[in-house]
Amino acid sequence: MISYKNALEKIEDVIKRGPFSDDWDSLGNYQVPEWYRNAKFGIFIHWGVYSVPAFGNEWYPRQMYIQGSPEYEHHLKTYGNHKDFGYKDFIPMFTAPKFDPQEWARLFKEAGARYIVPVAEHHDGFQMYRSDLSKYNALNMGPKRDVLGELFEAFREEGLVGGASSHRAEHWFFMGHGRQFDSDIKEPLVRGDFYWPAQPELGFHDLYGKPEPTEEFLEDWLLRCCEIVDQYRPKIVYFDWWIQHSAFKPYIKKFAAYYYNRAHEWGQEVVITYKHDAFMFGTAVVDIERGQFAEAKPYFWQADTAIAKNSWCYTENNSYKTAYQIICDLVDIVSKNGTLLLNVGPKAEGTIADEERQVLLDIGGWLRANGEAIYDSMVWKESGEGPTKIPEGQFTDNDEKPFTPEDIRFTVRGSNLYATVLKYPQDGRVLIRSLAERDASSKPYFHGIIEDVSVLGFGEKIKWERSEEGLLIQAKEVQSNLPVVFRIKLK
Repeated sequence: MISYKNALEKIEDVIKRGPFSDDWDSLGNYQVPEWYRNAKFGIFIHWGVYSVPAFGNEWYPRQMYIQGSPEYEHHLKTYGNHKDFGYKDFIPMFTAPKFDPQEWARLFKEAGARYIVPVAEHHDGFQMYRSDLSKYNALNMGPKRDVLGELFEAFREEGLVGGASSHRAEHWFFMGHGRQFDSDIKEPLVRGDFYWPAQPELGFHDLYGKPEPTEEFLEDWLLRCCEIVDQYRPKIVYFDWWIQHSAFKPYIKKFAAYYYNRAHEWGQEVVITYKHDAFMFGTAVVDIERGQFAEAKPYFWQADTAIAKNSWCYTENNSYKTAYQIICDLVDIVSKNGTLLLNVGPKAEGTIADEERQVLLDIGGWLRANGEAIYDSMVWKESGEGPTKIPEGQFTDNDEKPFTPEDIRFTVRGSNLYATVLKYPQDGRVLIRSLAERDASSKPYFHGIIEDVSVLGFGEKIKWERSEEGLLIQAKEVQSNLPVVFRIKLK
C-alpha cells in the first residue's frame, strides 16, 4: 500500500509546478478541447459487482440494506440473511468469464461513438482497476483483471478516446443503512475496508448535510481520483452528483488543478464533466443527467443517459429505449451545442445484452449515412424549428417525444447547412420555414444563397424550391422510420 502522506505531497507538488492553481480564478482559464467539441457521441459503461444480482438497478448495494425495500426482500428470499450473505459476498461471483474488451471496443466503434467512459468506481466502492489504495479492486478480486486498463488498451487499438467515471463521493453514505440492523456492515470501519465509512445519510441532498465527510475520507477520494489519472491518463473524467457538497469544494479544486497540470505535462487536452454546479462555471463541462436543454446554449455541454429506461446497469427486467428515440435526442442535443454520452450496462458475465447491442448497431448504421451532420459540426443561428417542445432538465428523457414532420434540427459544417427532419413524412414533402426568402431589410433571419439541396444516405435526386413560405423539398422516393438529413449547400 502507498504512503498517504507522500501521495498527498505529490499532488501538492504537481499543483505548484503547473499552470493551474487550485482556485477558481486559475481554473477559469480552462478551455474545452476541440476534439471533444467535435466528437458529439460517446458511450458510458456501468458494469460492476452490482451486475451480479441484476435486480432493481445499480443502487442494489444500498437498497438491499433498507429494510422493507423490494431489494431487501429480494435479497432475503434469494441469498439469505444479510449478516451471512452481504453485498461483499457478490464479489467472488463477479468473475466475468466472457469479458472481451476488444469485442466491446469494436462494437462501440461500429455504433459510431468517438469516446468511451467506463465507470472506474461506483457508489459501492469496488474499484474496476488496479489500485494501491484498497484491496477491493478488480485486479485483486472478482475478475482478477485490470478491467479499466484492458478497456483503455482496446479503445486505443480502435482509435477511441478513453475516459473514466468516479462515483466514489456517494460512498460516504451509501451503505449506511446496513448499520441499523444485524448485517455484515459492522464497526470498526476503517480506511481501505470495503464498507468504510457507511455513514448515515442525514441531509445528504443538502449542500451542508451532516455528518459531513471527514478529512480522511476526502483525502482518500482525492487520492483515488488522482490514481486513476496517473495510471490510465484518461482524456475525460466524469463525476457523479454528490461532489457538490460543501465539504468537497477544496478537494475538487485540487483535483482539477492536478488533472489539468498533468495533462499539460503529457501534452493532452482533457475534460472534466460535472453536475449541479459542483464546479465553478467555465472550469469544466456541464452535464445533464437523463435530460437536455430546451434551447441552444452558448457553452458546450454534455447530456448523459442510458439505453435502459429503468437502470444504468443490466437487470433482468430492463426496459429499453428505441434507436429512433436516441437518435432524435442525439440530433437535438448536437443542434444545441452539446454531446451525448449513452450508457450500456453489460451483464455480469461480460456480455452486452442483445437489445442494447441492436440499438447500438442501429445508431451506428444511421451515423454512417448521416454522420457528416453530427461529427465536427457546429451550431447554426437557429437550433431548430417545429411545434414539439423539449422538456428541460434532468430525468425528462424516458418518454418518446411526439415529433412531427415540422420538427427539424440544424447544424452547420463548412459550406453546408444540415437540416434533420426528426419524423419524416410519408409523402416526402418537407417545408423548412427558417429558410424562407425574405427581404434583406427584415429581421436577421437567413438571407443566404442556396446552391443545392441533397439527401444523405439515399442517393435520390430531389426537387426543391424556395419561396416566402420556406424551402420546400419534394423527396417522396425517400422513405425512412428514422430521421432524414438534408444537406443544403450554400454559396
